Amino acid sequence: MDGADYIHFHGYWVRYYPPLEESLASRKTLIDHLTRRAFHHTEPGINTPGERLDTARAYYMNQSDPAMKRVNAAMLAGALFNRATDIFTAIVELEEKGVRISRDNELMRACGDYFKEALELGREVRHFSGEEGIDELWGEPFRAFTLPITAYYESRFIKVAQAMANIDKVVLSLCGMFCSRPEFAEIAPLLEDYASAAKHECETMKSDVCIFEIWPRFVATGEALGNVQPRIQKDCSRECRYVMEEAQKTLIAGRNLINWIARARVPMPRSTAAYFARCEALRERMIAC
Repeated sequence: MDGADYIHFHGYWVRYYPPLEESLASRKTLIDHLTRRAFHHTEPGINTPGERLDTARAYYMNQSDPAMKRVNAAMLAGALFNRATDIFTAIVELEEKGVRISRDNELMRACGDYFKEALELGREVRHFSGEEGIDELWGEPFRAFTLPITAYYESRFIKVAQAMANIDKVVLSLCGMFCSRPEFAEIAPLLEDYASAAKHECETMKSDVCIFEIWPRFVATGEALGNVQPRIQKDCSRECRYVMEEAQKTLIAGRNLINWIARARVPMPRSTAAYFARCEALRERMIAC
């Protein structure tokens, strides 16, 4: 479509990118990219170097405060990821020198064990917004290590389709909240434009030259939606004004949620459920307004 290849999953056409060739070097490139992306989208302070794994584990084991132990768990997960990638880098360097390492090799088993433990601790790792843990994103380096590269790519296309569905659900809720209200009379095309831009951003790799068109549109449509102010009606009471202020904040929160989903390229079900609960509470107040 429009000169680009697409693949269909779960009711959505997703931009198709051919998988890398099946090799340890390609797998290392993929894992490095996914690890950087996981740290980019998660809370700060958890990108612990692999050589500090033992220290991170000791602090996690000795921590008794539940809130602090969660953060120590996230820091330990980061150290485990980095230790695994350090080992895998060494394996690839050995292969490039002609030394073949089998899947049954002790180094490969250790690498897999570190990735697996990091994945298990991933439920403690939160999105940088603090909204929720994004387990699907945190588990991608482990899947890239264990799955054939073509199978991993297929799993990514599926996650992108699910993220698109999540975006559409949020936009549908926003339309139901605001499109029939005179205070937000012109919001429908802004929501439609942002949803379209978000889904394009979600499916597009940063290395694709078309990102120079897609990313600016995504940012610009998000800013336009964020700049919407309710048009207060003449007969609006003081309570109604308070409700409209909350409505505008809820709109911004919905815009932000769409932004997080599109950029992480995975669905965020817990944040979405919490947001829908907020919308329902506001909806009742708006009906009475």
